[in-house]
Amino acid sequence: MATKILLVEDDQNFGVVLRDYLEMHEYEVDLATDGQAGADAFDQGGYDMCIFDVMMPKKDGFTLAKEIREKDKQTPIIFLTAKTLKDDILDGFRIGADDYITKPFNSEELLFRVQAILRRSLKEDEDDDLKEFTIGEFEFNFPLRILVHKDGKKEKLSPKEAQLLRLFALNMNEILSRSEALTKIWNEDNYFTARSMDVFVTKLRKYLSLDEDLEIVNIHGSGFRLIDKRVVVE
Repeated sequence: MATKILLVEDDQNFGVVLRDYLEMHEYEVDLATDGQAGADAFDQGGYDMCIFDVMMPKKDGFTLAKEIREKDKQTPIIFLTAKTLKDDILDGFRIGADDYITKPFNSEELLFRVQAILRRSLKEDEDDDLKEFTIGEFEFNFPLRILVHKDGKKEKLSPKEAQLLRLFALNMNEILSRSEALTKIWNEDNYFTARSMDVFVTKLRKYLSLDEDLEIVNIHGSGFRLIDKRVVVE
C-alpha cells in the first residue's frame, strides 16, 4: 500500500508541482489549498504524513497543526514556509513539527526529508516496544526506572533521567541531537531546558562511571553520544 501524504499549500501551482513530484516517487498525495480544507481532509483519516505551508487563508499551518496534535500525536508533520526567523522555527517544533523547510527549496530536498522522517517514524514505532536494555555492564528497566550494574549496585532513576537514558540506549554509539532530546522529553528547546538537560547528562555520566568503557561525549554543535569503547574505537 502506498504511503499517503496530505499536502496543504495555498499556491496551487506550486502545490501541484510538489504533488506530482511525490507521486512520481510512488507516494499517494492529496492536495488542499487552504487550512480549513486541510483540516477537513485530515479528518477523513488514513494519512501517513502531513506537509503544511505556514501562511495560508482560512487557517494557517501552525493552527492546523495544533488542532491535529490535539487528537493525533504520531503522524509526522513538515512545515513549508518562507519564514526563517529562529522564533518561528522553534514555534513550529513546539507545536509538534518533525521538520521545517524554508522556501525556496528543491523538490529533491523535500523528498529526502520525507524519506528520512518516515524511516525514523517506523523505527520509533518499533522502538516503542523496547522496555529493557543492556548498556555495557548495566541492565536498564525503563518502566521501573531501575539501572543495575553487573556487580549488583542499583540506581532508581528519576522520570527524566530514565527518559534520557532510554534515548541514549536507542541511539547507542550514535549522535543524539540536543534538539531531539529536548523536544521529546521537555517538549521545548530553549536555553533553560538545555541547561536542565546538561544537569541530567552529568547525573547519567556519574551512574555509568562504574563501567569504564562507557562514556557520554559532547558532540560540538550537535548533541551527545553514548559510546561503548568495546564497540567503538575513537
